[in-house]
Amino acid sequence: MSLKTLAATAFATLLLSVPGAAFAEAWTYADGSGTTVTVNHVPTRIIASQDAAAGLIPLGIRPVGIYADSAIADAKALEGLDLTGIEIIGEAWGEVSIEKAAALKPDLIVGEWWPLDNTWSGGADVVNALKPLAPITGPKQGASIVTLIEDYEKLAASLGADLAAPEVAADKAAFETARDKFKAAVATKPDLSALAVWAGTDALYVAATEGSSELMDFASWGLKLIDPVIADDRGYWETLSWENIDKYQPDLILVDNRSKITMETAKAQATWTTLRAAAAGQVTDWPAFRLRNYAAYATELDKLSAAIAAADVSIGD
Repeated sequence: MSLKTLAATAFATLLLSVPGAAFAEAWTYADGSGTTVTVNHVPTRIIASQDAAAGLIPLGIRPVGIYADSAIADAKALEGLDLTGIEIIGEAWGEVSIEKAAALKPDLIVGEWWPLDNTWSGGADVVNALKPLAPITGPKQGASIVTLIEDYEKLAASLGADLAAPEVAADKAAFETARDKFKAAVATKPDLSALAVWAGTDALYVAATEGSSELMDFASWGLKLIDPVIADDRGYWETLSWENIDKYQPDLILVDNRSKITMETAKAQATWTTLRAAAAGQVTDWPAFRLRNYAAYATELDKLSAAIAAADVSIGD
């Protein structure tokens, strides 16, 4: 036997003696669209939507790239997260730089499955741009932000995250404390009604509870939310002209806070104070469609609990 053959045989024997050295373990994930994705190794080069990044980064999984729905500075889902070293490949809804994405050599794209829209985060244009690069997968938006966070925990653990890490445990404990405070605040005012809205220059949009995972959480914890009589064909909003916004009279108004302009737009309307809660200053933030981790959820719940505690329940109908 030649020295070359002996060397090759010895190297092969060494590989086989080290677990995982010869063959990488396949990775599988059953995602929110009902598809099971398989990769021949545990993915490490992940491109994530802004929401997926907000769910994964606090659990210790850092993507190599993020595509956002707006300028990163305005992306509320990513607020407070360390994005150092992460390439931003998109900063507008439905847009992504395919050149930047390809240069990252991703082995997985993580987004969210939106069942009401039957698509992934970013919409069809982003999906079509990214899917030739790597499989697209992720959890499903559903009836609770809590279960969505739990789905991110399962995904992160499969990617190698340590869910027992002190910072992860501390964030979860802070959330549980905030949730208990919220439940207690609601329990002291069972008749308090709340209305979740988005304000545009053209109209006031009233949110349907079942179109929002966090609103469904609030309702399940006892908050009495006013639902629109007629939602749009996607099940998200009822549109009220500014002349007719007094159709509902809640005790507390929750204003979509993804952009500070929304609250400013509402306050600029001459009819805003025809809502008695607005006239009384019983208005607070609604963390709309963006909560993906325990730390952010705890912060928002504390603000809501304070607003509920301060509200006069005789303001609305």
